[in-house]
Amino acid sequence: MIDVILPAPLLRLARVDNPVSLALEGEATQRHLLDALEARFPALRGTTRDRHSGQRRAYVRFFACNRDLSDASPDAPLPEAVVDGREPFLVVGALSGG
Repeated sequence: MIDVILPAPLLRLARVDNPVSLALEGEATQRHLLDALEARFPALRGTTRDRHSGQRRAYVRFFACNRDLSDASPDAPLPEAVVDGREPFLVVGALSGG
């Protein structure tokens, strides 16, 4: 099981609490993880990725194992610690201010 930590607005939208645990079939990649998340919680479709292009939304970042995975290929394997459940996959909304 892979644990996903979502920001509060997405938790409210999906009506769930953190962590969201997902079992993946096949390869453990960002694309497959986000596909599984959106399949389980259809209200989240289009919130982390553009519905048409599949590209990550500009103000959403992905982190795991103290690394920013936002610009990694969506088909790159997730870190082993995420796959075996030792570390969560974090979806983070951008922070701004001045």
